Amino acid sequence: MPNEKNYFRFIFSFLSIVTVGIILWNTYFFFNQLKDNERNKMEIWASAFEELLQEENLENNLSQLPLNVIKSNTTTPMILYSYGEENTLDTDWTLKYDIRNIDEEKVKTEEQTQALIEKFKNQYTPIDVSYKGEIFSTIYYGNSSIINKLKYYPAAIMLIILLFVALVYFFFKTRKASEQNKLWAGMAKETAHQIGTPLSSLIGWTEILRSEHLNPEYISEIEKDIFRLQTITDRFSKVGSMPDLTKKDVVAETIKSFDYLKARSSKLIEFELQIPDDPIYVSLNKQLYSWAIENLVKNAIDAMKGKGKIIIRLEKNTKFVHILVSDTGKGIPKGDFNKIFKPGFTTKKRGWGLGLSLTRRIIEDYHQGKIKVKQSEIGTGTIFQISLKLLE
Repeated sequence: MPNEKNYFRFIFSFLSIVTVGIILWNTYFFFNQLKDNERNKMEIWASAFEELLQEENLENNLSQLPLNVIKSNTTTPMILYSYGEENTLDTDWTLKYDIRNIDEEKVKTEEQTQALIEKFKNQYTPIDVSYKGEIFSTIYYGNSSIINKLKYYPAAIMLIILLFVALVYFFFKTRKASEQNKLWAGMAKETAHQIGTPLSSLIGWTEILRSEHLNPEYISEIEKDIFRLQTITDRFSKVGSMPDLTKKDVVAETIKSFDYLKARSSKLIEFELQIPDDPIYVSLNKQLYSWAIENLVKNAIDAMKGKGKIIIRLEKNTKFVHILVSDTGKGIPKGDFNKIFKPGFTTKKRGWGLGLSLTRRIIEDYHQGKIKVKQSEIGTGTIFQISLKLLE
């Protein structure tokens, strides 16, 4: 099935490239054809102008034909420069030029007119008009409005194609994300359901053991684990649906998670907590928040191979509280800073690659916060940062 999908992707990409190539080639061909037609039209115009200059035709009815040809040009911008002797004198510069189909604002001065002539020279070779064997005038002309618009046609086509490709990509990406979300929700709710059944039985058994006058310390420890299982079930039941967020002191909730993790971790792990004395209030779901902290700490313990130091620190500015979890583990390559949050990405031989992905989902999707790798050095350690918006 994956090979079949790759095959269709290749065919789609190939056909898209071929289509774009055909469109661009035809546009280029059409553009050059229009320029050739423009050149032919101006040569006909120049010939008609020469014909009109001939003295023998001035009194002939045939002169009406070249006159009509000259009048027919209403689209091609042109400047007709005359070489008459009167134009060599210090007279009005406008007498030298016959300007047609050009906005008057662009040729208000002789300098503007000369600049436009230079521009026309780069577009087309000027056409000389002869009279009695001598050059009488020169025609400078440029692209008509339709050709100027056509120049931007390939860019417009490319933009449309890029937008189409982006739309298709966004559609498939959104669809894939939606499928992943449904899978997440289904797995989480099914896990919560499966845990719930034996959990209810365990609660019943603790009551039976209590009635048998078993050592209360044993029952207390069993109840702690039952409470822990209830917390896990509650966490899983909240994945896939928007959890309720309430005003909570993130300092107090962090202390609870810290104490729990420290009590259940190896003595080879040194824990340190750096928190402010005053409470910091944010919108929080305490079950999911503790799960996120737990995932980061477990990830840190794995990175240190069960031995090292973990520091949980809280910092506050005017808008956010930052929860930083640092370790003395092997570090993360800079190129993997974003990859580690993607589902399925893992460097462990037996890992599923879901812990950090779930943590990002809890922080960013459910709490509208941010999580990132703030700093990491190979062989030195890593610092993860969670940012949550403060309540006013």
